[in-house]
Amino acid sequence: MLKKTTHTQLIILIDPDKYNTELIKIANHCRVNYIFVGGSVLQKNNFEKTIKSIKSLTKIPVIIFPGDETQISKYADGILILSLLSGRNAEYLVGKHIKAASKIKASKLKPIPTGYILVAGDNTSTTQKVTKTKPLVTKKEITETAIAGELLGKQLIYLEAGSGAK
Repeated sequence: MLKKTTHTQLIILIDPDKYNTELIKIANHCRVNYIFVGGSVLQKNNFEKTIKSIKSLTKIPVIIFPGDETQISKYADGILILSLLSGRNAEYLVGKHIKAASKIKASKLKPIPTGYILVAGDNTSTTQKVTKTKPLVTKKEITETAIAGELLGKQLIYLEAGSGAK
C-alpha cells in the first residue's frame, strides 16, 4: 500500500474528532501522498463517517492510524498494524492486535506492519498517558529500537513526540 521510495513523502494525520473538510481541499493542492485517520482517544462516534467524507473529497489513499481496536473501517485503503516498540506494555505490543485481528482480516484492509516509537518531546503525550509507557530519549535507543522493528518485519517506523512537541 505505502510505496517504497527514497524521496520524501507528505502524510497528514487527521483526528476524526477535529476533522475539517477544508484540510482535505488543502491536501489536494499540496501533493499529500497519504492521509492517516485515527486518534488516541476519540470522543465522537464519527470514525467511519470521517473516512467516507475524506474518500468523497479526494483520491489520496486513506490509511487507518488506529488508536485502538475499534478504529477499523472497510472504507479505508489500508490500516497500520501499530506495535508500540518503545514501550513494554504487552497490550500495545500485541494485545490490541489480537482483539482486532479477525475484524481486520474480514475487512480485506491492506495491513501495514508499523513500529511505533514514542520519543521525548518535552510534553507528556496522550499516547504516553493511554499506553502508560515512557518515551525514548537518546538517539542510540531510538535508532536501535527502529532497527529492531525493521528486523521484526515492520514496513514503516513511526516516531511520535506528541502534539506541540519541541
